[in-house]
Amino acid sequence: MDLLPVTVLTGFLGSGKTTLLSRLLQDPAMAGTAVVINEFGEVGLDHLLMTAAEETIVELDSGCLCCTVRGDLIETLGDLQRRSVAGELPPFQRVVVETTGLADPAPVVHTLVNDPRLVNRYRLDGVVTTLDAVNGMATLDVHQEAVKQAAMADRIVVTKTDLPDADAKALWSRVKEMNPGARLEYAVGGEIAPSKLIDLGLWDSKTKSPNVEAWLREEAYLAAQAEPHDHHHGHDHGHDHGHDHQHAHDVNRHDDHIRAYCIVRDQPVPAQAFNLFLELLIANRGEDLLRVKGIVQVAEYPDTPAVIHGVQHVFHPVVWLDEWTDTPQTRLVFITRDIPQSFVEKMLDALTGERVKVQDGHVVVQRQD
Repeated sequence: MDLLPVTVLTGFLGSGKTTLLSRLLQDPAMAGTAVVINEFGEVGLDHLLMTAAEETIVELDSGCLCCTVRGDLIETLGDLQRRSVAGELPPFQRVVVETTGLADPAPVVHTLVNDPRLVNRYRLDGVVTTLDAVNGMATLDVHQEAVKQAAMADRIVVTKTDLPDADAKALWSRVKEMNPGARLEYAVGGEIAPSKLIDLGLWDSKTKSPNVEAWLREEAYLAAQAEPHDHHHGHDHGHDHGHDHQHAHDVNRHDDHIRAYCIVRDQPVPAQAFNLFLELLIANRGEDLLRVKGIVQVAEYPDTPAVIHGVQHVFHPVVWLDEWTDTPQTRLVFITRDIPQSFVEKMLDALTGERVKVQDGHVVVQRQD
């Protein structure tokens, strides 16, 4: 039996993973692809933005993939194949696992190449990492997860090269020092040929830097230590990977500073008021907006969902969907550093609440007597 190839798509928050995957799935070459999406936070959105067949997209929503991989991912991949054989799902020829932007990729790789429940069904085809040409250098300076993601990649896709302040050349020079064996690719607007990212062959850690070998050895050790206590597919949330996650009891917390939360509003929000909300948030706390994504019900166009994506000071142009696939409402996911949810909620309410109206093209806050 031929082993099904698995591509691990990773990259830090806002680096363009979801956009890249969405574009890839529209290409005929990606027909027969099952997608496993890992969302970091209490409410997932990425699966709503995909355009592939709904029944072949599975969302892992139980927390950061570095903690759930030994249980949920193993169970999900096994379940995908069982349901396909039973005719409950369409046949698929490959799998793409999109990790959360905060995931350490070492546990994913370790599980795919070592777990006996997977190695007879699947093979790791390659690790693809997205790096943002605008924020990538700063991200590598601050976040060790981003360094690991780049160091473990077979393909590094530099995104957002068409935006102002992009410096792809400097970014690539830096990445080559940590991962000389990786191949560089560019994506403009998320567009790239699937042939550049799939069918890469069996993943071989020996072609990567020595640090990667160390990370994989660490994961092997941790997996062995956890095994005696592992009675549910190895899903032991009490373990520590040695990289200060400490978020086993809260799927929305990655460390003491990074926090994910979702803000939901049932009433449509005025377009200009919402734009002002984003502008003020960016101006005051832009560096700490690690990721903002969501679907907005705009008062002027209540039947047309507006999709927003942003990272720090850079926000992509709004994408308008044809229609709502579920209840029309505004759902905003924030992954922030040291920005309390209450701060964001109060600002949003102050600028888009019931006392806010748009008159003659201006946002007017009504006084209360």
